Amino acid sequence: MQRRQLMKQGAALTALALLGLPAAHAAVDASAPDQLIRQLSTEVLDTLQNDKAYASGDINKVMQLVDQKVMPYVDFERTTGLAVGRAWRQATPEQKKALSESFKQLLVRTYAGALTQVKDVRFNFLPFRPEADQPNKAVVKTQVIQAKGGDPIQLDYALERKDGGAWKIYDLNVVGVWLVENYRNTFAQEVNKSGLDGLIKSLQTKNAELSGGKAS
Repeated sequence: MQRRQLMKQGAALTALALLGLPAAHAAVDASAPDQLIRQLSTEVLDTLQNDKAYASGDINKVMQLVDQKVMPYVDFERTTGLAVGRAWRQATPEQKKALSESFKQLLVRTYAGALTQVKDVRFNFLPFRPEADQPNKAVVKTQVIQAKGGDPIQLDYALERKDGGAWKIYDLNVVGVWLVENYRNTFAQEVNKSGLDGLIKSLQTKNAELSGGKAS
């Protein structure tokens, strides 16, 4: 499978893993980073394979489930802050909220159509090695194995816990490309050109285009 195809399938899995779709019938154990990823990934895949609404790219259902079932396991404000970079420190609470919500919507809308690419796969969870010098940070490495063969898709998760609390995901690595890094340059260019409000407007415009509407 070519790299572009790997990225497309990996992108769909990124959206699933970071933004949504664990099964509603079981609580996810977030007390250990590898356990969190193992359970979340397994439930994500189970939900995808058993509910056609997600595979067909039902945006409203995805967004609803994101808010209700997934965001507790994701520090999405940190994800957005890292992607925005230095300008995040000067953002008002209102701007931070708008940026986080718009970025979340962009990822869901961008990758919803790619969900149909995730078929006949399983996860391979690589041995977890805690960071001895950073006990509150972790990287959990996984591979997506395709039933029809092809190269495994690298899918790694960066997690952090604050004050000894639950572990939360804040970044993902798909075939060598970290999500935050992938957006950082684009966001920085927009901030330099139009400021934080310009970035918010740009994200809202992209979301409106993806949804077939007009920016407000």
